[in-house]
Amino acid sequence: MISRELYMSRIRPFIGNELIKVLTGIRRSGKSVMLDLIKQELIASGVNEDQFISINFENMSNAHLCFAEALHEETARRVNGISGKAYLFFDEIQEVVGWEKCINSFRVEFNCDIYITGSNAKLLSGELATYLAGRYVEFVIYPFSFGEFSELYNTVFPDSDSRAMFIRYLTDGGMPYLSNLRYAEQPSRQYLQDLYNSVVLKDIVKRNSIRDVDLLERIIAYITANVGTTFSATAISKYLKSEGRNVAPETILNYIKACEDAFLFYRVRRQDLQGKKILTVNEKYYIADHGIREAIFGGNMKDINLIFENIIFMELLRRGYKVTVGKAGEKEIDFIAEKQTQKLYVQVAYLLASEVTIQREFGAYDTIRDNFPKYVVSYDEFDMSRDGLKHMNIRDFLLAEQWN
Repeated sequence: MISRELYMSRIRPFIGNELIKVLTGIRRSGKSVMLDLIKQELIASGVNEDQFISINFENMSNAHLCFAEALHEETARRVNGISGKAYLFFDEIQEVVGWEKCINSFRVEFNCDIYITGSNAKLLSGELATYLAGRYVEFVIYPFSFGEFSELYNTVFPDSDSRAMFIRYLTDGGMPYLSNLRYAEQPSRQYLQDLYNSVVLKDIVKRNSIRDVDLLERIIAYITANVGTTFSATAISKYLKSEGRNVAPETILNYIKACEDAFLFYRVRRQDLQGKKILTVNEKYYIADHGIREAIFGGNMKDINLIFENIIFMELLRRGYKVTVGKAGEKEIDFIAEKQTQKLYVQVAYLLASEVTIQREFGAYDTIRDNFPKYVVSYDEFDMSRDGLKHMNIRDFLLAEQWN
């Protein structure tokens, strides 16, 4: 288990206070481990383990607690046996029917500090907003960054070379459990396939009562094959029609939204840099973990330029940036990343192998006159920075503590 300090540094200021801490993210991205890290932090500060109440609602032995009344009764019984503040940890809380009322009741009734996890973005909509508005903070937990992957990979294979680790990261992705499999190829692939099936069946099909699973899988396959490529629901509709399926764009959008809610895909809007407005057509989508893409559909090395984009996009999200795709006239900036007063631009390429490629990637910034950092990121080892534009090797970019 590694420290995942990127998240702990954000969570730490809220430990012990009355705000409910909500950890969300794709299934098996490490939310349960984050709860363990929080417990370790509490123990180090002097809290006794006897003050912890922990329940994982995907454990069948807790099935009888998946109703608000039963959970309230059991938690009240346990809290009454605790001297001092109680620390409540509820894993995959969305499995509990009526959980929102229950959690709000705990907050009002008990001297407690509450932590919950969930694998669906709808966790923070609807009733929760009504019952807990202004009384919770959310932390999205993503699969491992390359830095986290390297840290854990080195515990399995000490003194590993950074280049070799990155090649492994390109195919394996960042799901934390792979280290338990010692990154063995076939077991890792099987694990990621099972994870994908679990996300589709439990977090998308079951939660949204989807009947046409075949249609859902076709839409997922299309988006996965086209990560980082602009397209519209109408384009998917035309593609499906060519395969003999007549599906309205609105239906496709609903299915895609269900995938977004399960944190399988992330949508990226396009920003017109000249008109300074958000465009509403031809958005891009990226997958939460490129290792899942390789395990299910393959082709990561064939589509390496798009996988590089996917990796950079997810890294920007991890670091708390709001990300859009930039349109500057006829040219496109892969990513515009903004966070408070910070802003940076990122162009991503596999190799700057020709003068045409170099001109295209660096030339994308020709019409952008501000002084925010502008990067071209590629697999090249040789630094090709020019005219105030920064070129970085992708490994160096991902491992940099900050970009400026």
